[in-house]
Amino acid sequence: MTELKFNKDGLIPVVIQDANTNKVLMMAYMNEQSLEKTLETGETWFFSRSRGELWHKGATSGHMQKVKRIDYDCDGDTLLIQVEQCGGACHTGAASCFYRSLFGEEQSSSGDFLSELEKIITGRKATKPAGSYTSKLFDGGLDRILKKVGEEAGEVIIAAKNQDRNELIYETGDLLFHLLVLLAQKDVALSEVLAELASRHRPKISEAESGC
Repeated sequence: MTELKFNKDGLIPVVIQDANTNKVLMMAYMNEQSLEKTLETGETWFFSRSRGELWHKGATSGHMQKVKRIDYDCDGDTLLIQVEQCGGACHTGAASCFYRSLFGEEQSSSGDFLSELEKIITGRKATKPAGSYTSKLFDGGLDRILKKVGEEAGEVIIAAKNQDRNELIYETGDLLFHLLVLLAQKDVALSEVLAELASRHRPKISEAESGC
């Protein structure tokens, strides 16, 4: 760690980024001990400036962060850690701590919401909170989840046949949700499905064409 520069309090700021979406999830601080525990365990540990102690991300909520990569900046005084996030990264339950904007009350980013929803569903699978519909689906096992996927697919077909646009939007939302539950049950990441789609539809560029 000789390349790293900790401040006068023995701390270094850490930016946490989603390894799949590159979205910034949170910012915290580490000291040498918490960084060592992060490297040893493969999960993030931080130093709480308010409590003056180490804390293991997700130890209480179950929203663990599995470390995929650790980089540091040109000055060696800031870390960038890419993680696989289980559940929401923010203590409020939001997928990211950066959900508010100076240009408005809250950012509404529906474009990457499927990834956020995937994390929420994965969190439900890990923690099984009482009263959660998603928890009940996981408790029911694969057969119950498959039954719901089949039912929702049928509802989408009916909505399309009825030529009801609003109904089609609503039922498609239900189908996508239950498909994400199925993927989580089978430990398949949404990013794997998106990569498969990208490989089918992105134009293949030869080495000669790319100029490499």
